[in-house]
Amino acid sequence: MNGNIYVGGIATAVPPLSVDQREAAGLIKAHFKESLTARGLGLIRATFTHPSIKKRHFAVDSPEQIFTETPDERVERFTEQAVRLAEQAVLRALDKVGVGVGEVSGLVLNTCTGYICPGLSSYVAERLGLRCDARLYDLVGSGCGGAVPNLQVAESMLKTTGGIVVSVSVEICSAAFQMGNDLSLILSNALFGDGAAAAVLWEKPVGFEVVGSAGRYVPEQREAIRFVHRQGQLHNQLSTELPQLVRKAAAEVVTDLLGRHSLAIGDIGGWALHTGGEKIVNAVRDEIGINESQLWATRKVLEEYGNMSSPTVWFVVDELLQNGVRPGEWCVMLAYGAGLSAHAYLLRKR
Repeated sequence: MNGNIYVGGIATAVPPLSVDQREAAGLIKAHFKESLTARGLGLIRATFTHPSIKKRHFAVDSPEQIFTETPDERVERFTEQAVRLAEQAVLRALDKVGVGVGEVSGLVLNTCTGYICPGLSSYVAERLGLRCDARLYDLVGSGCGGAVPNLQVAESMLKTTGGIVVSVSVEICSAAFQMGNDLSLILSNALFGDGAAAAVLWEKPVGFEVVGSAGRYVPEQREAIRFVHRQGQLHNQLSTELPQLVRKAAAEVVTDLLGRHSLAIGDIGGWALHTGGEKIVNAVRDEIGINESQLWATRKVLEEYGNMSSPTVWFVVDELLQNGVRPGEWCVMLAYGAGLSAHAYLLRKR
């Protein structure tokens, strides 16, 4: 092997059902009218009317299903829909680069919105018809930042085994839906949607060259962003201090990454930031010193899809690959989430 790894093709997938924010707010208020307080209704009004998000996609036949399904039905839906979206994203990514399923030597899949054993990778491999000796890895618990550790594993695998490795991030955030008057839950319900993304890694100099990565964990801030179990079900927990905490970790990671390659902020032509939410995007932008004009792809994905957790940053990278980065330009892929953690990749357009 020549030592150079490339992201040859990126593809995304979302469920067909999309709901605009006004409709989503109306559905929640109608279904939970008996339990919502005046404060809760005010929080719904403030969060769902924010102009940064127009609509989101949900892996259900109708929105009401999210409110009425049992825990067992939720796990079943998570499994079925996660496999379906992951399969769609992988097939689209392979098709973009003209690669057949039989050529795939490995698959790395991450998720945080559900758990099954064996992991989703075996289900996706079966649906795709991957050969039986393909290497399969499942990563769980990395939250919104999970796409970058996934890519690190996929890159390492490819350097060891050669061939073609697919990196897949898939989340059914609606399968972790909970409701109450708690700000964390209301904000989550105004922000998160469902989706998947896949990236094909190979040695051909096409797409983005994978140059280097960096990561940072701040476990003492774990309670600021995580899932907690209550009565056997996942509940999202978000601190109001999260923008300040994320901005610091994200800036430190970017400083580490660029310093290793003797690059400055001004050398980066494309910034692919995870769409954690308007306040977090703004905080990271200001701390790092990114020009607002370079965040068009992040803003577009946030507006059209909200926050889909881990696959979201790939949606932004795909926008840059298609429309925003010229050959030879540097791109930084930056994601953050549970842990508290922040992760970044340095990419270069071929």
